[in-house]
Amino acid sequence: MANEPKLKVGVIGTGVLGKFHTNLYRTAPHADLVGIYDADPKVAADAAKQFNVQAFQDLDELVDRCEALTVAVPATLHYATVMPLLQKGKHVLVEKPIDSEVGHAREMVRLADEKGLVLAVGHVERFNPAMDFLEKNRSNTLFIEAHRLAKYPPPRPGHLRRGTEVSVVIDLMIHDLDLVLTMVGQEIEKFDAVGVPILSNTEDIANVRIKFVNGAVANITASRISAAPMRKFRVFQTDSYISMDYSNSTGVIYRKGFLGVGKKDIKCTNTNALADEINNFVDAVIATKAAGKLVPPKVTGEQGLRALELADAICREIHDYNSKYGLYKFKK
Repeated sequence: MANEPKLKVGVIGTGVLGKFHTNLYRTAPHADLVGIYDADPKVAADAAKQFNVQAFQDLDELVDRCEALTVAVPATLHYATVMPLLQKGKHVLVEKPIDSEVGHAREMVRLADEKGLVLAVGHVERFNPAMDFLEKNRSNTLFIEAHRLAKYPPPRPGHLRRGTEVSVVIDLMIHDLDLVLTMVGQEIEKFDAVGVPILSNTEDIANVRIKFVNGAVANITASRISAAPMRKFRVFQTDSYISMDYSNSTGVIYRKGFLGVGKKDIKCTNTNALADEINNFVDAVIATKAAGKLVPPKVTGEQGLRALELADAICREIHDYNSKYGLYKFKK
């Protein structure tokens, strides 16, 4: 692969996440960053200067010169941005969630499948070394408890605060929904969800309790109005208890043995999860081109859709409950 031409890539949307993608594409071993685009020319120009890359004023010009692109625009704009790229035969890495609407996400997945294109979704926690450890030690999971807490996003002149265009369920909790679905690997029997808006027009804090058909249970909390951040994932199994801190890829495992319960500290290899995600996407596209058939990335469009479908169902239950009891009137 070292002697083969590099994949020509571009970045659409150069906000906080788009800048991370731009910077990492510059050093990705098998990628050639053609340029960037943002609907705000000043934002694009600032990013271009920061990373010494060309900012395109015409989106179509950038797209035509690329084989694959990252889309890092607000979730409500994913469908309008991604669909034309797929129609032009471009491979896409779209930031999570795959979209803000399930129907749109289904169309994106269908079109990518029809055209044999890589559609990767940026569920970056799947590349966290802590998740690698959990996936390798997921035998007979009985109960999962996940907490993902963040401070309220800072203001953005002329725009909603980052992520608040959607519920915290779709903005933050969807990470853990994806992880839980991956860990348990079973159909959902039922769930019960609650959530309320505090500072925005959408839910800022939410909790869901999910029961699976095999008896496993997951209790997940997400907040974007917390004083201190937290990203913890606890797994209870038939013979062990695993506690992982995603923020620093450390944890502890207690395992039942012949002589009692043993404790072992966990320190995962410190890697850049977003860099791994980008390299996985680039490698999947290169492999797809070489094979003449789709080689899926680690997080596929179908998996992104699966997580969004669950998040959307949770949001609808929260809205119905709050409407029934007059707790708030959700603003569409």
